[in-house]
Amino acid sequence: MLVAMEDLAPDITRQRLLIEGFFTIDVDEDVIRAFFERITTAMQLRTYGAPTIFAPEGDGRAENQGYDAFVPLIDSGISLYVWSGPRFMSVILFTCKHFDSSTAVQVTREFFQAPQVASREF
Repeated sequence: MLVAMEDLAPDITRQRLLIEGFFTIDVDEDVIRAFFERITTAMQLRTYGAPTIFAPEGDGRAENQGYDAFVPLIDSGISLYVWSGPRFMSVILFTCKHFDSSTAVQVTREFFQAPQVASREF
């Protein structure tokens, strides 16, 4: 059962969105950079640094191999997690300004050619 979380800082604007789905494209570091460029442009979010991308390359469990990535935004950041084997991705947008969730979901689904995605604001 999901319990509502108390808003401890009602004067601070925050919006969070989780998007998950199975993708059909090949994903590597260049594709991740292109995704961050596409989503930030489509949503008019400004970055202040280059994306940071990690690939554990054999560390940890085989089923968890893939990428962990983050791009800093003027108004917070976007994290992307990619499981290469099952071709599954999870995106978390966290901003200190309001954005259109449906645009974020559409851009992510189209970019990753994901036949179906699930999303939730929190």
